[in-house]
Amino acid sequence: MNVIKVSARSRTAAVAGAIAGVMREAHRAEVQAIGAGAVNQALKATIIAKGYLEEEDVYIVCTPSFVDIEIDGQERTAIRLLIEPRP
Repeated sequence: MNVIKVSARSRTAAVAGAIAGVMREAHRAEVQAIGAGAVNQALKATIIAKGYLEEEDVYIVCTPSFVDIEIDGQERTAIRLLIEPRP
């Protein structure tokens, strides 16, 4: 599964569209953000995507977690949002 990477400068509508598109195709999406600004944009995008998908009677849940990743040889902690259909 491809990870949707979000930065503090990401446009929430564009990220929301990506989340909704991945949910329609793969029925689960993974969003990754590092830093407070990026996490803020990721959560806002998830909320917007929730609205897009509810119009199609698709209801989602979001499970946050920490994940250690390596960037330029340095280990960083990112926030991972796993978005899945609500059972």
